[in-house]
Amino acid sequence: MREPSVLKAWVSAQLTEMPQAAVIDNSRHSNTKLPEQDFSFDLIAGDASPRKYYRVVMAPTATSPARSLIAVDAPSSEKTPEFLHIRQLLETGSIRVPTLIAAAAEAGFLLLEDLGDDVLLPVLSEHSAGAWYAMALNTLNQLAAIPNANAGLALYDAQKLQTELDLFRDWFVPKLLGISWTDAFEQSFSDLSRCLISNALQQPQVVVHRDFHSRNLMVVQNGELAVIDFQDAVIGPITYDPVSLLKDCYVHWPRQQQLAWLLDHKRLMTEQGRLEPVDDATFVVWFDLMGLQRHIKVLGIFARLFLRDGKPGYLNDLPLVLAYVSEVAAIYAPSMDSMAGFQNLLTQQIVPVCQKQAWYRLVTLT
Repeated sequence: MREPSVLKAWVSAQLTEMPQAAVIDNSRHSNTKLPEQDFSFDLIAGDASPRKYYRVVMAPTATSPARSLIAVDAPSSEKTPEFLHIRQLLETGSIRVPTLIAAAAEAGFLLLEDLGDDVLLPVLSEHSAGAWYAMALNTLNQLAAIPNANAGLALYDAQKLQTELDLFRDWFVPKLLGISWTDAFEQSFSDLSRCLISNALQQPQVVVHRDFHSRNLMVVQNGELAVIDFQDAVIGPITYDPVSLLKDCYVHWPRQQQLAWLLDHKRLMTEQGRLEPVDDATFVVWFDLMGLQRHIKVLGIFARLFLRDGKPGYLNDLPLVLAYVSEVAAIYAPSMDSMAGFQNLLTQQIVPVCQKQAWYRLVTLT
């Protein structure tokens, strides 16, 4: 990663060269250039990626109030051109995203609107969640309204889905838990993978954010929700984003409540023509099995974040994710052979080793 001074110099040049109105309020009333000025440049907490974020705070002047922006330094692995393309796609679809102030895509430098520090997660409560989730699900309805053909996004195909599932085999089981991956493990996991991938591909395909949860939704002015961390968007299964939200890896809601929100969302999409009629039971199966694919992947990702990237905080979130996996396996094992085999593997060999880990705690889902 580059020295922060490189990004800071680029930011200084952008602030000096751009029209004042672009920085102050995005209006069109002035083309006056900003004079060279001092600004603070402070590293702020980031996400699970290697991107670095800095808050740029400009002092007030005689003609403008203090203003803060976010500067981003993203390595080449972090899809800056995709971020810019998808940001524009979502904005065109009337989805609230950070305003773009300036970009140097090849360098991986961005200057964005500062949406503040208020992610959705800490404001959720038993009393407030219904209104916030209605707003979030409405955003997903808007995502589904974006025509696939015009989106310019990759398909969430079988290969990508399998690559994600393999993170469980490569990182969670052998490297975090220290369990040998045997032929019996491979057979059971392959059977389950085929089932989960088939479930994903048979669903209607829409624009999918791919990490739509309470830490990637920002509460901004006027009580709006803004969407961040969308650079991995694809064309994929219609239940993927709803399950990311309703079976959030960082907060749990009772299953009855999850399904009530889900089926309300399904009815709205059907009424508005975003979804061809499908019975509730089928939609719930899509949702549950899609969630299992996601959470198996997440077990691998959180293990990798700890072991490879030195981010131990994600270990604290493993118990809830493991509970989601165990819940779906238990629900469907009586009716699906591939699920029965996986549940046996889970309960007899994986969970007992998890229970011996320092990060383990029992999470009981209701």
